[in-house]
Amino acid sequence: MASEIFGVSLTAGVTNSESVVLNGVDGHTYVITSIVICETAGAAETFDLYIDDGGGGTDYELLSDQAIGANETFVFNDRIVLVDLDHLCVQTANSANVDVVVSYLDQTR
Repeated sequence: MASEIFGVSLTAGVTNSESVVLNGVDGHTYVITSIVICETAGAAETFDLYIDDGGGGTDYELLSDQAIGANETFVFNDRIVLVDLDHLCVQTANSANVDVVVSYLDQTR
């Protein structure tokens, strides 16, 4: 039976290595409603937001080198759809400390 559930993914301490902030599961479709990114180390930074297609290593950039100021918050409110094993990932350009909150609707088939 199909279902729809609202969810949230919380990721603390994103830095300059790939962080999967929403890990897709086979048989699910995720409609991302918002992504909130907060810089917590007190240093201006840039970050990439991208989809890793099927978790297979092919990345599709949504935001590239997006600036975020020291102790500032960036909000992305465009809708994004992930299907099955897609991963939503964030990575900063330098050693940093960034928190990410992803709100989404999880639909199963």
